[in-house]
Amino acid sequence: MDIISQLQGQVNAIASLTFNTFGTLQRDSPPVRLSPNYPEPPANPTEDAADFAQQPKLMGAALVKAAKQFDALVAALPLADGGEEGQLKRIAELQAENDAVGQELQRQLEAAEKELREVRELFGQSVENCLNLKKPD
Repeated sequence: MDIISQLQGQVNAIASLTFNTFGTLQRDSPPVRLSPNYPEPPANPTEDAADFAQQPKLMGAALVKAAKQFDALVAALPLADGGEEGQLKRIAELQAENDAVGQELQRQLEAAEKELREVRELFGQSVENCLNLKKPD
């Protein structure tokens, strides 16, 4: 897999981890009293308070690990040579190469079309000779 696909996969993994982390924190966090004028919110029954205390740490560690993997992939990207000017020069070189290859392909296409016309003409003559029972010249 190329580096860009790996980066895209890592961004998706970070987004998924972030989404799941926020959702879990919203779901499992204890209720908070908004104002002294409101009654005390009911307790959120949790099976294991120690497990809830560990979840943010585990999810945070997973996010940090994913971010470090992303940073490692970014560091593995090739450096741009010569900045914008060098990239424009490289684009011009590639465009010239593309034009040359396109012209060569066009010449080959024209030669193939010419050969196809010749083959069709010879085939037509052969069919006509067979139908007329003539001997070829």
